Amino acid sequence: MRTGLYPGTFDPITRGHLDIIRRATALVDKLVIGVAINRDKGPMFDLDERVDMVKSQTRAISEASGCEILVHPFENLLIDCARDVGASIIVRGLRAVADFEYEYQMVNMNRQLDDTIETVFLMAEAQHQAIASKLVKEIARLGGNVTKFVTPDVDQMLRTKLAASRAAAE
Repeated sequence: MRTGLYPGTFDPITRGHLDIIRRATALVDKLVIGVAINRDKGPMFDLDERVDMVKSQTRAISEASGCEILVHPFENLLIDCARDVGASIIVRGLRAVADFEYEYQMVNMNRQLDDTIETVFLMAEAQHQAIASKLVKEIARLGGNVTKFVTPDVDQMLRTKLAASRAAAE
C-alpha cells in the first residue's frame, strides 16, 4: 500500500488545497493530510477546528476516489511525521515559481534526513494558482467575497469565526 502525506496548516482549507488532494488520491492508496500545529503562524482556526474542517471537506473526495484519507495533526519535523504515518511520498502543491525556491530547499533538507521518502510536486490548476489561505483570510476580514476560493461550508466557517472575533472585540 502506497501512503502519501500532504502537509499544511489548512487555515482555512481552500479550493486549491482540495484540488491537490483530489489529484494526489490518484497517486496513492492512502493519503494522510498532515495538519501542522505551527503556533508561529498564529492561525485563525484552532487545531481541532482545522482538523474537523479538513475531514469534512475531504470526505467526498475519499468516497469518489476510493482512496483512504486520514487527517493527522503534527508538530514535529515533516520527515518525522512522514515516518510516523508510514508515508513513502510527501505531496506538495505549487502555485507559482516563487513557491518552488522554498520547496526545493525543503526537499534537499528532507532528503538529507531520509532519502527513502520522495517528494512529489503537483501544480495547482490555473484557476487555483493565486489562492493562498493568508489572502483568503484577509479578503474575508475586509468583507470581501471568498466563495471563488473556498467551499460554501468553509466560507460559512470563516464568517462565523470573524463575527465571533468582532463580537469579542466589542
